[in-house]
Amino acid sequence: MRVYVPLTLSGLAQAYKGGELGPGPVVAYGVTPALREWYVSDDIEELEYAALSRAAAASLRMIAGDPGVARRRVVVAVDVADKDAVVDPGRGLDAGALGEVRIARAVPMGKAAAVHADADDAETDVAAAAAALGAADQGDDDAQFVVDGAEDHELLWYGVQEIPGLLG
Repeated sequence: MRVYVPLTLSGLAQAYKGGELGPGPVVAYGVTPALREWYVSDDIEELEYAALSRAAAASLRMIAGDPGVARRRVVVAVDVADKDAVVDPGRGLDAGALGEVRIARAVPMGKAAAVHADADDAETDVAAAAAALGAADQGDDDAQFVVDGAEDHELLWYGVQEIPGLLG
């Protein structure tokens, strides 16, 4: 199963240096039954894109919670056994948890298929979105518009061999 692990650039640097995403449990996003029902599509590429988008939103939340990290969303695509990606039954009805899975143990970076990250030109919009996230969560439509502005930036695809260059 392909899952998408939300990170920050500093989190990616730590995972790359340590050789694994973790420690467990690792939160990721994948094509779960709830995501299929919410997205209403049978196209696996569309469903995986929806899972990637959920992970990008989780990355934004990580950025909002840490003012010291670079304002670029990062998601690592990894392949794990289906049995290792477990949906938390207690969060099944939580709209914020759509597609969320947990992997009990750290995931070796060798299982990474790709990295998705914002381009440098997204930093201003991602920073604004991170700052507006709390107000958007409280129902502020203007703040939600700012958060949606970050989503207008498509995450770029990087091969795992490009991680050192991405980290600069």
